[in-house]
Amino acid sequence: MMRFGPAGNSDSFYAAGYKASWQAPAWLHGMGLTAYEYSFGRGVGLKEEMADRIAAQAAENDIAVSAHAPYFINLANPDPEKREASFRYILDSARLVTRMGGDRVVLHVGAVMKLDREQALAHCRAGLREAYARLSDANLARVRLCPETMGRPSQIGDLWETLDFCLLDERLIPCIDFAHLHALGRGALRGPEDFARVLDRIESVLGMDRARHMHVHFSTIEYTDKGEKRHRTFAEEAYGPRFQHLAPLLRQRGYQARIICECHGTMAEDARAMKEMYEAL
Repeated sequence: MMRFGPAGNSDSFYAAGYKASWQAPAWLHGMGLTAYEYSFGRGVGLKEEMADRIAAQAAENDIAVSAHAPYFINLANPDPEKREASFRYILDSARLVTRMGGDRVVLHVGAVMKLDREQALAHCRAGLREAYARLSDANLARVRLCPETMGRPSQIGDLWETLDFCLLDERLIPCIDFAHLHALGRGALRGPEDFARVLDRIESVLGMDRARHMHVHFSTIEYTDKGEKRHRTFAEEAYGPRFQHLAPLLRQRGYQARIICECHGTMAEDARAMKEMYEAL
């Protein structure tokens, strides 16, 4: 089945009087949503007791949980101390998403910095292999790491690079952030044919089964010549990309993806809009 949900909590969640993320699964269920992505972007500080409460509520309300690992991760960095920190962030994220009853960790693989890009990519490939070795040692091998497509040329993770990473281990699932692809291509996703080319490439590299179960981030986005600037909302009609160009393709090709909305402040409402658009087909 297709699952839809937000990354984090919408402004309306707090406006309704809710204060804690363990309350989110029931609130999302009431909106007809079935997924939730918890962000460790600024650090893994969630207490185990809170993770357990999220897990209980997610199970009761049929919410599939994923997590976003800290933004500080950079597997391209050759510095041993910085690499150790990146592995620690990945393992901490995997441990807590498992505690929340989840199974996926989205991560930004790295940034080029002052390295040659091929050298940076080699460091990232080695880092992802090492990350799974450490996950196995920690009895966390069932967690699916999801390398994310990124929105700036200075970051590692265009579509080709992300798919290449996923060939390293069958447990790796791409997180295809269509807003980032749109920004990286300076407005590249304008119609159904543009989205079809992306899906065709994923399917040709990873095969149809892995493609169908991909992780998706979707929002509208503002960009400059340097790529991504900020996420926007569906109500801001001047910004793309637009889900109505992707939804029919997902339906026709039998996708069973998990679609996480990252619109600014309206992620739950816009996730519901995507779900309704998809179900209306």
